[in-house]
Amino acid sequence: MESREFKLVPNSGIMATQIYQGGEQPNSAYKHIIKLNSNENPLGPSKYAIQALKSSFDFLNYYPSSSHKLLRQAIADVHDIDSKQIICGAGSDEIISFICQCFCAPNDQVIYTEHGFAMYRISALLRGAIPVKAYENNRIADVDNILKQCNNKTKVVFLANPNNPTGTFLDDNKLKFLLDKLPDNILMVLDGAYAEYIENFDSGLSLVEKYNNLIVLRTFSKIYGLAALRIGWSYSSPEISKIINQVRGPFNISSPAIAAAIAAVKDVDYTKYCLNENLRNREWLSKEFKNLGLNTTDSKANFLLVDFKTDMLAQEIFDHLRSQNIYVRKVNDYGFPKSLRITVGTKNDCRRIKNQIQNFLRLNNEI
Repeated sequence: MESREFKLVPNSGIMATQIYQGGEQPNSAYKHIIKLNSNENPLGPSKYAIQALKSSFDFLNYYPSSSHKLLRQAIADVHDIDSKQIICGAGSDEIISFICQCFCAPNDQVIYTEHGFAMYRISALLRGAIPVKAYENNRIADVDNILKQCNNKTKVVFLANPNNPTGTFLDDNKLKFLLDKLPDNILMVLDGAYAEYIENFDSGLSLVEKYNNLIVLRTFSKIYGLAALRIGWSYSSPEISKIINQVRGPFNISSPAIAAAIAAVKDVDYTKYCLNENLRNREWLSKEFKNLGLNTTDSKANFLLVDFKTDMLAQEIFDHLRSQNIYVRKVNDYGFPKSLRITVGTKNDCRRIKNQIQNFLRLNNEI
């Protein structure tokens, strides 16, 4: 049969946008793998989340809650915020997409920081908007540069805090300065995917009541250990929450995900335990890398960005680690060809990766 000419044309920006590439997903059934390339919690989820997940399997024949009322209330109780201003999504990625869908039109501008999460740029392009890069200062978001990029075409500013893949962080004073100077017709999105890794840091939740143009994003994929279930949430003014809810699908999160997330967020003792374990192992691993002559950023998250002398050396170490069933993340696409991003694993994970890198450097006369 003779093929016919394809005449359908997708919306502007869709086919020209590079698809997001996550960290390699090795076969998780192979027990000897150490997976440190996607910033997952190596300790796994709360035991109560696992129990809730298993119990939910008895009700898989029913549609999930459309309002997510119980999950929103659990989140609100833990963070002392208003449940009516929370929107839940299939990961914070979905809410990023919602934001661009609601507030961006073709040729509008979306600002993101130089080494910001790739989905900000991708989601803007998929709406036909123009992503605009704001350069950082020593790998830290520069508030002045963000403000300089704003103009009458700017609709959204995305800022991850702490940032991925650098792990760097802006304190409350700089966030407030940015919000005070930002025109109130520009939406400010503070992405707090890694906020739980900083003790007593609310990622901007307390600022929402003052700034009507602020959205704070959070996720269950990191410290809560529920990455496979895809759950994220946002907190914003009633007006913004109502707008985003207009585009949210009625059953965008599954019942098992909702059940596990409710149990996870309520288990504050386990969250605290994960925070402390990450802090201890991150500081140990950072110190060990520095003893090997390797620079790491001052990360406030659950990973380290580790610099090597050359692009080639970074690639060789990546390949060597992979041959030892240790998976880390190359970050060439973020502008760091000489670096590797390494998730902070368990104590044993950290010791093993440190020893493997140390042995490789010694064998190759790099230390």
